[in-house]
Amino acid sequence: MTLDTSMAGPTDRLAKNSVGLAHIVFFVVAAAAPLTAVVGASPAAFAFGNGAGVPGAFVLAGLLYLLFSVGFTAMSRHVGGAGAFYTYITHGIGKPAGVGGALMALVTYSAVQVAIYGLFGVFMAGAIAPLGLDLPWWAWAFAALIVVLVCGQRNIAFSGAILGVCMIAEIGILLLLDIGIVLAGGGPEGFSLSSFSPSAVFAPGLGVALVFVVGSFIGFEATAIFGEEAENPEKTIPRATYVAVLLITLFYAFSTWAITQFYGPSKVQETAAAGLESFYFVASDAVLGAWASQIMNILLITSLFACVLSFHNTLNRYFFALGREGLAFKVLGKVHPMHGSPYVAGLVQSAIAAVVLVLFILAGADPYTVVFSWMSALAVIGILAVQVLVSVAIIMFFRKTPTSHGIWTTLLAPALGLVGLLGALFLVISNLSLLSGSESLIVKSFPYLIVLIGLIGAAFAMQIKKQKPMLYASLGKVFE
Repeated sequence: MTLDTSMAGPTDRLAKNSVGLAHIVFFVVAAAAPLTAVVGASPAAFAFGNGAGVPGAFVLAGLLYLLFSVGFTAMSRHVGGAGAFYTYITHGIGKPAGVGGALMALVTYSAVQVAIYGLFGVFMAGAIAPLGLDLPWWAWAFAALIVVLVCGQRNIAFSGAILGVCMIAEIGILLLLDIGIVLAGGGPEGFSLSSFSPSAVFAPGLGVALVFVVGSFIGFEATAIFGEEAENPEKTIPRATYVAVLLITLFYAFSTWAITQFYGPSKVQETAAAGLESFYFVASDAVLGAWASQIMNILLITSLFACVLSFHNTLNRYFFALGREGLAFKVLGKVHPMHGSPYVAGLVQSAIAAVVLVLFILAGADPYTVVFSWMSALAVIGILAVQVLVSVAIIMFFRKTPTSHGIWTTLLAPALGLVGLLGALFLVISNLSLLSGSESLIVKSFPYLIVLIGLIGAAFAMQIKKQKPMLYASLGKVFE
């Protein structure tokens, strides 16, 4: 059974030359949600992980993704398209693996989107209720969904401009805090670079810290997924990838190092454990004043909005790619006649997100401990599993494709990245209860669910091969 239909759009090309280096970097960094990752996720890494070694853990994760980027960006010069990881896996491992990876990616990014809608609803409800408008979290979640949908219908540069403003604002307020701590001379223990020493980084709890740290890099493939719309993609995509990874790594490492100095390396872990939610706000009040904490609260909301808008655009292009190739309804491959955006794909995937949210609401699920936590855990497992497949695909692609790239680019760096990603995936699965905050059997089934989804995708591809060999032969086509 294939979903291929005859409802083809008037064009199956996205708007070319719509985004440059800056826009793509904005998409990646916005998806990483710097303020949410630092203020929301890093306190848990400090409390339950390796304490003062968290800044070093961010550097480790950054080095891992830089290794991954070596082969990833090299392959982007030969293989590109809105399907991103799907296209890479198809050309490297094969069509069944590519379709399986595509379904895994769809589930992963759909989970991220639902998780962020839930968290956005919580923050908005808390921020607006004191003003006299007391609405349930899901009302704000659906309001955000509608606004995101409208933004996603426009040309991709429109979303890029919004994300750029949000990103600059949230990075700006954190840099003010970081610089304020530095100018104040640190905390009770002065300044120290001990957070980057092997003894601190590889202290007990590193595995737990990496669970939160690696999750902060989700959205990585947004550089490649806009290849069809980028200006001079052969140069723009590799540059955007390296700039984004370096920016995220350096910013996270610096921000977590600064807060470590504020509390002191010997006290930072117990302080974080005593107050996860107030960890950064106490420092902000002390260093900058209460006004900064109020702004930080507002920017947390805009950070979440920017994050979900970025993933919305990423998902749109996955659905678009699958529709264009005939793996899903062809109508998903239609682009807007004016904006050149995959607007039908946006409508469909927003509807799916709405249905999932309704199911959570009907089940009476808590928006933070269930909707956000469970979906985040599923997303981290899913993205690491897909990245593992991509690493294998990169190695296999260059083994069978003659290029001018050296062995470091085609084998050594991708292999090292593969080992690192497998290690990270093992650590996440081993600490799944901590990551999700639940001992539920549903949560424990997530690793098996991701594998099952991949196998279903592969089986679907094999069925297409039997029933529609011409369609199968065209899978993974690179659109110039």
